[in-house]
Amino acid sequence: MGETIHASIPLPQREPTLRVAAMPSDANYAGDIFGGWLMGQVDLAGSIPALHRAKGRVVTVAVNSFQFKQPVFVGDIVSFYAEIIKTGRTSITVDVAVYAQRDPAKPTCVKVTEATLTYVAVDENRKPRVVPGA
Repeated sequence: MGETIHASIPLPQREPTLRVAAMPSDANYAGDIFGGWLMGQVDLAGSIPALHRAKGRVVTVAVNSFQFKQPVFVGDIVSFYAEIIKTGRTSITVDVAVYAQRDPAKPTCVKVTEATLTYVAVDENRKPRVVPGA
């Protein structure tokens, strides 16, 4: 079974929210990165703009959508771009786009994942609180 070749695309023209190297400990026996590892990193990346907007603690309440577009391999440099798309009274919805840069000898960049997550701002008792300025 041959590997599908995809045209390289440019990274977005802004700083990523999170960037990490995919390591062997994050992969299955075939060298593909576990989807659960990628989901955890997406949740982490999405929480960063949410907690800044909420000015404090947030919790994940929904994964509204999550699409794996391409596999991630050991050695890929994975960049996560998170952007707030909606703010409610207590909630913040974030889109996260994920890209993998691979093969330094012949650099290639592919979009590997798209996701939308919703976070809720919570107080010290983990009860929902109003997002400032909402």
